[in-house]
Amino acid sequence: MSAQSKARRITAPDIRARKGAEPLVCLTAYDAPMARLLDPYCDLLLVGDSVGMVVHGLDSTIGVTLDMMIMHGKAVMRGAKRALVAVDMPFGTYEQSPQQAFDNAARIMAETGCQAIKIESGTYAADTIAFMAERSIPVIGHVGLRPQAALADGGFKAKGRTSAEWQRVIDEAVAADQAGAFAIVVEGVDEDLGREITEAVSVPTIGIGASAACDGQILVTPDMLGVFEWTPKFVKRYDNMAERTSAAVERYADEVRARQFPSSAEVYALKRKDG
Repeated sequence: MSAQSKARRITAPDIRARKGAEPLVCLTAYDAPMARLLDPYCDLLLVGDSVGMVVHGLDSTIGVTLDMMIMHGKAVMRGAKRALVAVDMPFGTYEQSPQQAFDNAARIMAETGCQAIKIESGTYAADTIAFMAERSIPVIGHVGLRPQAALADGGFKAKGRTSAEWQRVIDEAVAADQAGAFAIVVEGVDEDLGREITEAVSVPTIGIGASAACDGQILVTPDMLGVFEWTPKFVKRYDNMAERTSAAVERYADEVRARQFPSSAEVYALKRKDG
């Protein structure tokens, strides 16, 4: 296939231009086969550090490493041809200094070929976002409930419960916007706060548990597909993959035990040749 005939990939400026327009469709992806299935329907695929919990069975995202994110980022890039692919920067890879963040982000982009990175945007993050954006690294911010801060926060708790916390989330979003982020994930906030953040920033907001007031939505794909028995309250299950997978595996096991598989002669149309 020639370079001219390849599908055009969505870019960071394309995402930014969707502010206040058609809502952005976003999902997480961690491997090539799923990325290939999601790609025709999504504007943005996020290789989230949620991979540590939903794929590797970790208790939190804290144990996710840069090498893990790069490995999964490469896999998603092999499967996705149209959607913008962004890769999460894991805990400990960007908080120390803007230079540390740039070095690690540059490695992620160079080794995976992804189009953007995402960082959780605490009060310290504006300088880091600006440093990277000024050096041609497209950055997505993340405010509200920040999973990498769950241990410090005492768990995965919605944000904006007090007036001070409400204003802090808005301030963090505005700071990320002004620093050069081209989109901002808003997680775990009240609908009114999600709407206020969306109105306060010039770039698209992508909600996860933040209501339809945002410019787009993202979910963790295994949650949306019903892979696990438990999912966050805000997740709408569009399938029950766990139940259907169990049923399929049970049928397979029954057929193996009953020797109900076709013979190799039937499969390969084998015929014995005399002489």
